[in-house]
Amino acid sequence: MVKTGKIYGISLGPGDPDLITIKGLKALQKSDKIYYPGSLLPNGKTSSFSLPILQHYQLDEEKLVGMFLDMSDDRTQATTTYAATFQSMLKDYNNGLTIVFVSEGDSLFYSTFAYLLEHIQQHQLDVEIIAGVPSFILGAAQHQLPLAILNEKIAIIPRVKNSLELETALNDFDTIVLIKVRSVLKDISLFLTTTDLTIMYCERLGTAQQYITTNIEDIKNREIPYFSLLIIKKRK
Repeated sequence: MVKTGKIYGISLGPGDPDLITIKGLKALQKSDKIYYPGSLLPNGKTSSFSLPILQHYQLDEEKLVGMFLDMSDDRTQATTTYAATFQSMLKDYNNGLTIVFVSEGDSLFYSTFAYLLEHIQQHQLDVEIIAGVPSFILGAAQHQLPLAILNEKIAIIPRVKNSLELETALNDFDTIVLIKVRSVLKDISLFLTTTDLTIMYCERLGTAQQYITTNIEDIKNREIPYFSLLIIKKRK
């Protein structure tokens, strides 16, 4: 009887290695191969937010396979890389291996794994997805302020276009989570300064470089990294 493999989509959490679930860690430890995402930098070097988390648990380095993407709005290289990575995973699967693809935060929240999942489901492969802690949940915890209580409504917006879009969203929701804010923070800073709002800025959550503040003045001239977000709440 031919043994078939299994694929796990494992969520690593926002950065602190201790925020991976016990279930996720057990799956990592019993796996035969672990694929992890990273960035292909303009100078040809690579970086990965996931790799240090894997290394923290002293997993066998020979199991680790990086998948590196250009940080560009042009999706051509990404689409090709997803397809090539899936073909490698499919070969492992057909060889009976237990395969993992890890993601920062949660595997299905603005995650690279979602694109691979399309291929996995099209081929009807055995897959299990292990949920994780998304960054905005940790952000609220670090600020010690609730995201929502009672019947308050939350919106999550990536790359908010301008202050008007943000103002419109605040008409309908009590809490707004802005992600991918690096390119737009300067455009909305005046609105944030002149409107009666509670803000919770977070960057590199769960890492040694973590920085949080509730004062918009603190970040007006700050270089904003990719791993940053802003939680905005209407004051009662």
